[in-house]
Amino acid sequence: MKFLLSLSFFILILIGEIQSQKVYSVKYDYQADVKVFVTDYDYQADLLVYKVSYDYQAKSNTGLWYFTDYDYQADKKIFFAKYDYQADLKIYFVDYDYQAKWREEQKKHLME
Repeated sequence: MKFLLSLSFFILILIGEIQSQKVYSVKYDYQADVKVFVTDYDYQADLLVYKVSYDYQAKSNTGLWYFTDYDYQADKKIFFAKYDYQADLKIYFVDYDYQAKWREEQKKHLME
């Protein structure tokens, strides 16, 4: 019974880590898992992103992003595209964490 409880706890932790939003910004588009474009207005974005200060604050796929110092620390490597047509995902940086959310749910898989 203790084994099953421990195993269940481990799986829950692993699932949480898989969906966390630790990102690393790469220099070239071919290095990226996802290409993003930063929009001028929130209504143009697929995802509203809030940049958190600590990695533990980046929970699940909700738009709370933590930018890592090294690529191996990140769950996703992103490239900031110059034009919107080059991007897989359009984002807008919001001022408060409660504003972070998906506006286009069908693109949510890009960050999972």
